[in-house]
Amino acid sequence: MKVVIIDDHPLIRKGLKSLFSLDELIDVIGEAATRKDALELLRNETPDIAIVDLRLGDDSGLDLIKEASRTGITSKFVILTSSTSEDDFNKAKEIGVAGYLLKEALPEELLHALLMISRGRKYYDPAVLDLLMKVSSTVEEDGHIEQLTPKEKEILIELGKGHSNKEISKSLYITEFTVKKHVSQVFAKLGLSDRTQAALYANAKGLVKYTITS
Repeated sequence: MKVVIIDDHPLIRKGLKSLFSLDELIDVIGEAATRKDALELLRNETPDIAIVDLRLGDDSGLDLIKEASRTGITSKFVILTSSTSEDDFNKAKEIGVAGYLLKEALPEELLHALLMISRGRKYYDPAVLDLLMKVSSTVEEDGHIEQLTPKEKEILIELGKGHSNKEISKSLYITEFTVKKHVSQVFAKLGLSDRTQAALYANAKGLVKYTITS
């Protein structure tokens, strides 16, 4: 996968390049420290994944991502930050980032995240998930997972992997209409409002198991 690093701290860029050099699947094709340079880099190199700091000096990494998306850049974006702010996370989620990771993450976790993202999944740092598991407090007192039927539990696991209705339909050999029906039932039984909450819930409950293959 072709990766670019967008961060205003030279040590971070150097550290990430050193880490990624250990993985033959990752090819770092460029780096940038400013919003202007980042946009030029994204346009010229068309990376598969762009790792973006939440704050680029006086600029916002989120604004950079929004501007890049408006200009037709189709790279997947991963926020790498020190911020555990719920507001920052929600804003990143709203603009469709593929991942949200903390700079304190273990190296192997970052590599694992990029692998998952390259396969079309989303990845949120477990530390952020723990912080946001006030989400679980939005689940009704009686909204326990035991209420789900076996098929609904399968649907919840697929939601935890970030899969679309179409992908779930193919995986479970059911129609998209049936998937939509089960998703609605899962939301209702667990008191969840959207797919992101369902994904957070499924991962926090340890329902999603990832297998890393080379």
